[in-house]
Amino acid sequence: MTGLGAVPAWCWWLIALVLVSGGQQYRVVIEQRAASDARSEAARSEKALADYRLEVSERDQRVAAKARTEEQRRQTVADEEGESARQQLELAQGRAAAAESAAGGLRGEIDRLRAGRAATCGAIATQQRQAGTSAVVVLGGLLEESDRMAGSCAAALERSRIAGLACESIYNGLTK
Repeated sequence: MTGLGAVPAWCWWLIALVLVSGGQQYRVVIEQRAASDARSEAARSEKALADYRLEVSERDQRVAAKARTEEQRRQTVADEEGESARQQLELAQGRAAAAESAAGGLRGEIDRLRAGRAATCGAIATQQRQAGTSAVVVLGGLLEESDRMAGSCAAALERSRIAGLACESIYNGLTK
């Protein structure tokens, strides 16, 4: 036999068993190292995800705070301009009331003149008196009506002007 035959068969089995178990042990070590690498990679990924979520949360909070601040600024501008417009409208209504009072005085004066005209025209001929009275009555009525219309138009224009200026101020305040 050759030199290999001098080695008993059980030694060959032992050598094969050692080689197979060594190969298996090597595979186990490699798999354990791969599992450890995978666990550490998963931990790094989880940390990165947690950091990203924290960053996004902080960014969302900053954006929400900025939006609240802008909303409050705009509301303040709108409130200030609304209050200013309300004050101007109250002032305009006061002026309109004063103008209406003055117009009432003028109407009273026209009525007094009509009454005086009717009293003084008693001596004049009936036809002349009727023509003169009707002219005074017509002119007085026209004056009263035009005065009322002018007052209502002025009040409406003043309200419209104040509302337009307030709207423009609010828009300019919001677009700064």
